[in-house]
Amino acid sequence: MTNAPRLYLVHVEIDGALDASLAPDSVQLAPGLHLVETHATRSQLYHRIKRRHAPDRLLVAALTEPPKFMGMAPGTLRWLRARRD
Repeated sequence: MTNAPRLYLVHVEIDGALDASLAPDSVQLAPGLHLVETHATRSQLYHRIKRRHAPDRLLVAALTEPPKFMGMAPGTLRWLRARRD
C-alpha cells in the first residue's frame, strides 16, 4: 500500500542559524523556512529532523493544499509546480 506524498511547512533554527539544507525532497523558501514533500507522517518528519539536526527551534505543519506566497527564494514556485502537475 503506497500513500501519496504529503507537503509540510517546516521552520527550523539550528545553533542560532537558519539551516539551508533540510531534506532531500525539500526547497528553502527563506532562511529557516522550508517546504518538504515526503511519504512520512508529520510525526516521523518532525522526529527525523529533531534527531538529525538537534534544532533550537522546530515547527512542522502539514499542508492540505499548496501555500500562496511571494518574495520567497528563486525557484520555489517552479519546485512546487513540478510536484503538482
